[in-house]
Amino acid sequence: MSISSIDYKERIAAAKQDIERLKSSIENRKITLANGSLSTILTESRPLGPTPRRRKVLQGHFNKVYALDWAGDSERLVSASQDGKLMLWNGRTRHKLQVISLKSNWVMTCAIERSNNQLIASGGLDNICSIHEIGTDRAVVELQGHDGYLSSCAFVEKSTILTASGDSTCIVWDINKGQDIHRFTDHGGDIMTLSVHPTNRNIFVSGSCDTTAKVWDLRVGKCIQTFIGHEGDINAIKFMNNGLSFGTGSDDSSIKIFDLRSYARINEMGNEAVVCGVTGIDFSLSGRIIFAGYDDSNCLGWDTLLENSPDPVYGLVGHTNRVSCVGVNPSGQAICTGSWDSELAIWA
Repeated sequence: MSISSIDYKERIAAAKQDIERLKSSIENRKITLANGSLSTILTESRPLGPTPRRRKVLQGHFNKVYALDWAGDSERLVSASQDGKLMLWNGRTRHKLQVISLKSNWVMTCAIERSNNQLIASGGLDNICSIHEIGTDRAVVELQGHDGYLSSCAFVEKSTILTASGDSTCIVWDINKGQDIHRFTDHGGDIMTLSVHPTNRNIFVSGSCDTTAKVWDLRVGKCIQTFIGHEGDINAIKFMNNGLSFGTGSDDSSIKIFDLRSYARINEMGNEAVVCGVTGIDFSLSGRIIFAGYDDSNCLGWDTLLENSPDPVYGLVGHTNRVSCVGVNPSGQAICTGSWDSELAIWA
């Protein structure tokens, strides 16, 4: 017996209603799982300390500072600028330890390997991830495979590195062989940032211009979780040190914290006075504070225990141009900010 076109339309309409009911049920379930009480924790927690003060200013770059990363010893850090230089600093003494001239001035990211503290990676509009060994000026390997600019990179271990690109992919590389191991392709827009899980190095998270954050597993070679909620490009992403949650910063001016266990957003930071994009984020050692750099030259610290935190608890003011990158050192004793004013500042 044939089915009329009217019957088909009715069945399609019914199926669409079922889909909407399922979506609503899933969202309600997420809300239920996310409804833990931060206020109870807050009343039992220690009060915050004074606002960090600007202790050091690192001067030497002659153009916009785009990225920074601390070494594992919590004393040295590397910075990348569009003057075409990578600079390795002693953050305590302010001394420049090494200056590396890059083939391309248009560098956008840098990272230092923290177990041996011997390798520095960088990349940008040349679409190449260049690996330098500390103490030498020439790149020991150049990883080529992306079809777009490199926006972010992070070492997984001393012989493995991850890169994120404007070609909407992430690639994990074998540094010794100079070859890609796997390419991750589920994002629908430029990938702007990534962060490797602090304790399980098989897991990493990425943020994209498609407004989503995705969690990936190197062992299965695919996305295992997708988090939504932002209304603009995600420019910055960072795991908390316990690895259970991660933060995101977006062009929509908000910071969100997502929890892997509940598969949901558990907090959000921002207010009507903050109208510019978030450019970089990092957590304090305990995870109590998330520091965020903004387009308006400010760096703000937000209390992660305040539900839907309306106001920042710290204001790190001193830069005269966009704060492009933020990094807390591994010991948790200092925070460094890099800016388009060509300076880096260390706060403690």
